[in-house]
Amino acid sequence: MASPSSRHVLLRQGGSFLIIGALQLLVDWALFVALTALGMPAAASNLASRVGGALLGFWLNGRVTFASEGAARLGWWRFAKFLLVWVPLTVASTLAVTWVATSLGLAHAWLAKPLVEGVLAFVAFFLWRHVVYR
Repeated sequence: MASPSSRHVLLRQGGSFLIIGALQLLVDWALFVALTALGMPAAASNLASRVGGALLGFWLNGRVTFASEGAARLGWWRFAKFLLVWVPLTVASTLAVTWVATSLGLAHAWLAKPLVEGVLAFVAFFLWRHVVYR
């Protein structure tokens, strides 16, 4: 059973992750829509938009969500671990969004992207909390 202190930390981190994640999702989604609307293929657009969202998310989560006593948890070693988690999530995201774009059309891919990213964010929170920012 988790102590009251560890539950408080998990709730604080979870709340911060949700707020930063919403901002990150907005950036990711807006870039995806803009790039595909300009004619870039869905797979390339998804990769580019996830890079933009990921850089923002890595920095903000390291500075705010998972910071320890005001000290940021960033650096090249954490970024390398971040990439180890981010790459498979990006592959899953790209496969899903590309499948929707190919099967159902671009407008459906625009709608599906936030749902796909939302599911992946749930998995990412625990992986980043225990692998990257610990």
